[in-house]
Amino acid sequence: MPAEPPERDTSADEAQRWHSTTYGKPRRSSGRPAAAQTPGREQRLAELHRPDPRPDQDPEGQRNLDEGGAPPAERPQTPAPRPPRPRRPHVRRRRVLAVVAVLVVLAVTYPVALAWRGWSSVDQIAAASTGARPAATPGTTYLIVGSDSRDGMTPEELAEYSAGGADISGQRTDTIMLLHVPDGGGPAALISVPRDSWVPIPGHGKNKINAAFAIGGAPLLMETVEQVSGLRIDHYVETGFGGFAQIVNAVGGVTMCPAKAVDDVRAGLNIPAGCQEMDGKTALGYARYRYTDVQGDFGRVQRQRELLGAIMSKAASPSTLLNPFRAFPLASAGGSAVTVDDESSISDLVGFLRGMRAATGSGGISMTVPVSDPNYRTGHGIAVKWDTEKALAMFTDLKNDDTEALRSLVA
Repeated sequence: MPAEPPERDTSADEAQRWHSTTYGKPRRSSGRPAAAQTPGREQRLAELHRPDPRPDQDPEGQRNLDEGGAPPAERPQTPAPRPPRPRRPHVRRRRVLAVVAVLVVLAVTYPVALAWRGWSSVDQIAAASTGARPAATPGTTYLIVGSDSRDGMTPEELAEYSAGGADISGQRTDTIMLLHVPDGGGPAALISVPRDSWVPIPGHGKNKINAAFAIGGAPLLMETVEQVSGLRIDHYVETGFGGFAQIVNAVGGVTMCPAKAVDDVRAGLNIPAGCQEMDGKTALGYARYRYTDVQGDFGRVQRQRELLGAIMSKAASPSTLLNPFRAFPLASAGGSAVTVDDESSISDLVGFLRGMRAATGSGGISMTVPVSDPNYRTGHGIAVKWDTEKALAMFTDLKNDDTEALRSLVA
């Protein structure tokens, strides 16, 4: 008897038939080809949960791929941003020229504004000699006077600067100097004239040279210097007690190096030996004291030139000149501290400052009128007698504008 075929498991066929239908219903068969059916619920849910295409993807092309269609033609990619175009040479050139123009304007206007600030604070007086004057000489010669006049000083300032009481009247001079700036390119020369120099004073016989200032002020002093030297004085510059201290404070103090400690009650000075920073009050006392100095007035005039050199060096330094917050207050203080002759101009003041810087620098000449007797007895007390031969040679060199020849007279 032939073997019967094994009984077919209809449960598996039923399950397969169930899952191959739509929504679990048996698929109806027909003789016609099956039409494309609407996507089923599972497919629509899958599409809802599918992540959105990236911006750089084509959603239509992705859908075609999901549905089995052919991929669309590749779309052109967004081009990368172009690098910045290099600046044209003429644009850079215009900017460079603009910067240079601004710097040129600043280089011109800044010193002019600085000089004008100082000049606007300067006092002017009639200082020219009223007597017969020597002929004009080459170069420019300034007569510099440090007055000890107390006029206008408050009691507090008199006490601060140890300038004595308010009952001290009149004007005297602690400092007399000649600054000669040659035309021929030689070194500038700063020459101290001892205040007790014994000279003829026009109309007043012989006396100490500072008596000319006490008797007739700037005009008589200028006439006296011109007559005794034969040198034409071109301009006059004067500063007083308070003015000198103001200038020192305006530059931020100066460094001086006394070889010995100094205790001078009359000058209000008590300082140790060695290098130290001096403010206006201390520097003024350092410039004034002489009674405790074994060299007397000769030691004082040397210190005065050293102080002027320190002031000019500090004032001309880049840290001062290029800082408007220091330069303009200095110009204002310096201008208000000096008095010049009424024939001076702003250019004359600038020439004076340049000459002072040159004379007190390493290439300048700093000296005192040659002296033969520092203790010359006169009817007006002890005076200073010049070495006539050497003094006349010095003045002759100045009249000839030959400052280089002065080096042979410098001790």
